[in-house]
Amino acid sequence: MHLIAPSILSADFARLGEEVTRVLAAGADWIHFDVMDNHYVPNLTVGPLVCQAIRPLTTAPIDVHLMVQPVDRIVPDFARAGASLISFHPEASLHVDRTIDLIRAEGCQVGLVFNPATPLDVLDYVIHKLDLILIMSVNPGFGGQAFNPAVLPKVRAARARIAASGRAIRLEVDGGVKVDNIGEIARAGADTFVAGSAIFGAPDYAQVIAAMRGELARVAA
Repeated sequence: MHLIAPSILSADFARLGEEVTRVLAAGADWIHFDVMDNHYVPNLTVGPLVCQAIRPLTTAPIDVHLMVQPVDRIVPDFARAGASLISFHPEASLHVDRTIDLIRAEGCQVGLVFNPATPLDVLDYVIHKLDLILIMSVNPGFGGQAFNPAVLPKVRAARARIAASGRAIRLEVDGGVKVDNIGEIARAGADTFVAGSAIFGAPDYAQVIAAMRGELARVAA
């Protein structure tokens, strides 16, 4: 099943609650929540209080992507704020296995995130503990960047690792996803798609999401 997870990084923060409600009514499956710390990435976004504020608006999963270093200190705060899934970058944690266990102990599903130039090798040791693998198709830090097609082989490699593991791990892609390329990304093996400006930058969210689903249906046919 293909899932679409709009990133609120591109939403209108003056009307954030309305934006979340509107995009879910338009057909989104998850809400993607980008957390940046002006340390691991050169930008500063939102924290647990914003997650806590939108949690009562929906029962849809909130997919929290931590672009922070260190990771462990902030995990419990996001779990208590209503995160459904928390993903982090392996290079941002001193002890990847320990961070995975911490997220799980806090009651959330766990994801690992790989930047375009970050190898997948750590999956050899922890894939059996994951619920999601997120491949970044841009360097993290800013919304609105163009998709980097050089990551498609990495998406295929991640899909092969998931198949070999025998586990039901979702494979998410984030960065420059839009109607014109979502089919190609799905053919590479992704099943979950983060889209920010492609959705929130359009006047009709439902129209964009429907067009994305049309492209995904062609891949599945």
